Amino acid sequence: MNITLDADILNQVNHCRRDFSCLTGDKNCLCEVERLIDHSLLFIKPAINKTCNYKMSFGYSAFYCNCPARVEIYTRYNICPPCRL
Repeated sequence: MNITLDADILNQVNHCRRDFSCLTGDKNCLCEVERLIDHSLLFIKPAINKTCNYKMSFGYSAFYCNCPARVEIYTRYNICPPCRL
């Protein structure tokens, strides 16, 4: 399943280490979503061995994703795969 996002969202993503593999439907590159707050703050359960420029620490034990593409993929397609190590 190919995922389509607006060009303005994709233009905001300039540090993707995985060359937009999420747009091809590769769910292995997506962290599991815990919750979305106010349509913009996406809390995630990151995989231990997964590095990403958009994974941000929120306190001591919480993480959020600030990738505009990931937020849009979750809100538009409701894709929330479980983490894979």
